[in-house]
Amino acid sequence: MTAAPSPNPQPPFDQELYGLVLDTAPRLFAVVQVCDEGRADADGWVVAWGLADHAGSTHVISIDGRARLTLASPERALRHYPEQPGISTRLVWLAQPAAAAMDRAEAA
Repeated sequence: MTAAPSPNPQPPFDQELYGLVLDTAPRLFAVVQVCDEGRADADGWVVAWGLADHAGSTHVISIDGRARLTLASPERALRHYPEQPGISTRLVWLAQPAAAAMDRAEAA
């Protein structure tokens, strides 16, 4: 993946760093639970956030911060948030980042 062009020209080394960051960035996902899926009054909520690296190693932290997991794959997170009657659990992936910046405000 290549770094998106910036409106302000960056030194070549910074562009290389941006590309490196984008190429090695972990994937971000949410563990969500859905109640009454398929019905008009269905509801859903996020129970945890996870990071998965390119090798599959995964780190998950619950919304309240009390549970932290290191797992072999993102799908294993589903075992720690089991489905219950009327409640399903799934992963929702965020899109892969397309740009990088050195400045926090510029990245927002």
